[in-house]
Amino acid sequence: MNPDILYEDEDIIVCVKPAGIPTQSSRIGTPDMISILKNHIHKNNPRKQPPYLAVIHRLDQPVEGLLVFAKTPAAARELNKQLTRFGFGKHYRALLTGIPAAIEEDLADYLVKDGRNNTTKVCTPETPCAKKALLHYKIIESSPDSACSLAEITLETGRHHQIRVQMAHMGTPIAGDRKYGRESEKTSESCGLQLFACRLKFKHPRTGKIMDFQTDRLKSINIVAL
Repeated sequence: MNPDILYEDEDIIVCVKPAGIPTQSSRIGTPDMISILKNHIHKNNPRKQPPYLAVIHRLDQPVEGLLVFAKTPAAARELNKQLTRFGFGKHYRALLTGIPAAIEEDLADYLVKDGRNNTTKVCTPETPCAKKALLHYKIIESSPDSACSLAEITLETGRHHQIRVQMAHMGTPIAGDRKYGRESEKTSESCGLQLFACRLKFKHPRTGKIMDFQTDRLKSINIVAL
């Protein structure tokens, strides 16, 4: 598989992760972005054995979108520092099944992960292991006829399945979400998860230059097969 690389230099790789491919997998024989990109680096520089590549942030396996990886330990340290201290500019587009009451809103919930079934749910602040989850959404298009809406979402925290859980808790789950969607969505074969990491912004780990990448996925409800 040839990776969809938007930018590459000696320090970083920015690419588009396809839906269905994990960022990193512990399963032997399962293709993931780490193995795909390491093969790419090796093909372009076969003398470099083995290539170094560090995961900085992740996307859920069914989510398509932008990821940055570090090609050196120094770049990994700097990018992880940015992620911890300031966060990256991580922006998403999602097709929601339903139209929220508020066109634009900040959502704040407490989430807890259940590692046994790899799910997350909204809980109270007092729940053991609860973590606060913050995001901002804005509806940019809605279709009352099909009872759906298109949202731009900016993450302030990076919790497990955060966007999917918070949108479902609000009553407007993401289209195609078989884990957190409505029963009709969970059994539907019509489309995959309609959530895309469409923009990524950070400082280059060596030069300090602002790096800003965008994709054109989910621009309009009209281009989505409903």
